[in-house]
Amino acid sequence: MRVIIAEDQALLRDGLSRLFTDKGHEVVATLESAQGVIETVRGGAPDLVVLDIRMPPAYTDEGATAARLLKAELPGVGVLLLSQHIETANAADLVALPGFGYLLKDRVLAVDDFVDAAQRVAQGGSALDPKVVAAMMARVADTHPVARLSSRERDVLALMAEGLTNAGIAERLSVSPRTIEAHVSHVLTKLDVEESDTAHRRVLAVLTYLNSETTP
Repeated sequence: MRVIIAEDQALLRDGLSRLFTDKGHEVVATLESAQGVIETVRGGAPDLVVLDIRMPPAYTDEGATAARLLKAELPGVGVLLLSQHIETANAADLVALPGFGYLLKDRVLAVDDFVDAAQRVAQGGSALDPKVVAAMMARVADTHPVARLSSRERDVLALMAEGLTNAGIAERLSVSPRTIEAHVSHVLTKLDVEESDTAHRRVLAVLTYLNSETTP
């Protein structure tokens, strides 16, 4: 996997670079700001771009803006946004795109899980931080169809939105894959989301549904 990192904090930038390198991936370039990201991606042909959501010069939404430009021009490149805090507004229009992830920075400490999420995004999948998913779910009104889900079905939906497969969800919840298949079927039926042959399309359908129903 070829990776480009744009992060203004030197320690985290260097740490991410070493992390990916130690896991056998190639870090094509590192940048201190979002400026020049598009040009660097054009020339570097990465599989994944890791962006801090807030970078110089204004420390507002430079990373999110760069992510939108990248996905519009080069949709096949995976984009992983990192943030110190939950900022669903800055990523609301991006979460349902293939090859997009949004994680809080403390997730980097769980190295194997972080790299797995990064690889999933690079391969066109999704990776949402559990706290981001929880924030999206919390915005759901009592009249929303999600309110009809049982507690366990909500757990399954949250893990689906994180980008986990049925097998991954079963392992996380310590139940059988067949049980998860049943829960997933119930979730999609109650949300009136069309089932798909691929797990990725299923995740995108759920994210699109949640995003469209929770965004003002």
